[in-house]
Amino acid sequence: MRYPKEVVLKDRSEAVIRPLQKDDGGMLSRFYAAIPDNNRWYMRHDVTDPLVIKKMIDSIGRGNVFSTVALVGDRIVAHASLLMRGHGSTQHVGRLRIAVLPGYRHKRLGTWVLLDLIQYAMDTGLNDLRADFVVGIEDNAIESARKLDFFKVAVIPEYVKSPRGIRYDLQIMVKRLHRTWADF
Repeated sequence: MRYPKEVVLKDRSEAVIRPLQKDDGGMLSRFYAAIPDNNRWYMRHDVTDPLVIKKMIDSIGRGNVFSTVALVGDRIVAHASLLMRGHGSTQHVGRLRIAVLPGYRHKRLGTWVLLDLIQYAMDTGLNDLRADFVVGIEDNAIESARKLDFFKVAVIPEYVKSPRGIRYDLQIMVKRLHRTWADF
């Protein structure tokens, strides 16, 4: 795949998508610090922890994670990762994680970075993509994924618990991949 990729957002502003780079640690820390606490509690890792950011940066080019960032100027406004297993019964499945700054949501930036990761997954030979969503919190993301042919495979009732003790359902969605976009 060729990078950087310039994309035009719904409001006609522009962003650039490119792979995460070794010198992006500071910008990535500032990106996650700018996401409100109520948008971070359901993430798998404490992305405000410098050691978590260091681990993300240190894993570039190693392991089974491919990460991209979207930039406006010199500021990261979205971070997306595709996690792949190198072996085992789920080596054909990639797992997605996408975070977008609140001010850049509803502008199709999430869709652009998702489409980029779908293409990367197709290029690497994956068969399926999986994304997990918190129902009642990430409903817009669920709808966006559905529009890109992700389908619900399971809902685990009251699986996720907020810091205030409120329980939410976890929805698991999958997308079957094709070899080319013409196969749709």
